[in-house]
Amino acid sequence: MSAQLPANLSEETVRTIAEERGEPEWLLETRLDALAALEELDLPDVIQTPGRRWTDLESLDFETLVDPLNQADETERVGADGVDVLPFTEAFEEHGDLLESRFGSVVDPETNYLTALSTALFTTGTFVYVPADVDAEDVKIRAQMNSRSLFSHTLVVTEESASVTILESIETGEEAVDADEGRYFSNLVEVDAGENSYVQYGSLQTLDEDTYNFTLKRGDADTYATVNWIEGNLGSRLTRSDVETDLSGDSSETHIVGAFFGHGDQHFDVNARVWHHGEHTTADLVTRGVLDEEARSVYEGVQDVGRDAWDTSSYQRENTLMLSDDSEADASPKLIIHNHDTEASHSATVGQVDREDLFYMVSRSLPERTARNMLVEGFFVPVLEEIEIDEFREDLEALIASRLRD
Repeated sequence: MSAQLPANLSEETVRTIAEERGEPEWLLETRLDALAALEELDLPDVIQTPGRRWTDLESLDFETLVDPLNQADETERVGADGVDVLPFTEAFEEHGDLLESRFGSVVDPETNYLTALSTALFTTGTFVYVPADVDAEDVKIRAQMNSRSLFSHTLVVTEESASVTILESIETGEEAVDADEGRYFSNLVEVDAGENSYVQYGSLQTLDEDTYNFTLKRGDADTYATVNWIEGNLGSRLTRSDVETDLSGDSSETHIVGAFFGHGDQHFDVNARVWHHGEHTTADLVTRGVLDEEARSVYEGVQDVGRDAWDTSSYQRENTLMLSDDSEADASPKLIIHNHDTEASHSATVGQVDREDLFYMVSRSLPERTARNMLVEGFFVPVLEEIEIDEFREDLEALIASRLRD
């Protein structure tokens, strides 16, 4: 289903954004193509059953939420030796040809209405370039949203045998304008991983609960390359998060780790997808979430094994814990297998805190609230153990503990 084109969005608007940023002609044309496509594009697909759509994107009022010429952010970029971590406005001068060839090569701007809208309007962006044989850690992108709407784009390019670990965070800034009707944040991330390169990309979202959040992160892994994702969602009113990897090269790998914790009336629509195209590829998808009060979650995991993807290993696990009778969770794991030389499995569970475990702990003189919180923290341990980045793991643990104290 398509969305209505906001009245405040026009070719003049897009040209103004491009001119203010001093962008090259090729990017302006990309923006204008995305703008023109909006009239025909649909919103992202959502899981549905007869008579029910589990996530309501159609009711988003882009007329109110989107203020394209008044976007404001404060973004800190921390690089590492041998790595370029640049805002797009600076990257055009140093890596113009590379940007032109790789921008939109992993995430098609016209994938859906929301990707096209983001491509047409983004005003903040980061280009991360890791040359061949460079081994880099501690690349950080810390962003604060200070406007009613903000559109962001990140492009990561790693050359042969390069390695990089990137930590990204997004939160609502103290200077954020009042938005009684809500805010809208959009973030597209492309990772182009060259032969035998390694990318680990961690993202932590703690936007305020007046914000609607859309993110699509997609990686393309060349021969022997690895693209790993860590996705933590605790903020926003509604989050639609898609994390995807295309294992296009032989012997490529991906690991997608997700965690979310919702309360109040928060809604999380989280999706993990992997396409096996090369031979001898491996994927592991692990997601855990907790819901309290009237929070809601929807999860879809897809493992798609191509006809020529011989000797594939692909695994998927999703577990949701509900702390309230009023919370709701749905999960839809999928295996799509087109050849017989595949080892794959998928599982999903939805349930409440084990009453016997809780009774046992209370009977040992623990207050019920303390016992419940300990069980929740223990529930997240399998995901936390999958996170190799100490800083990310510690931040996520602290946020979970803080949410339990609220």
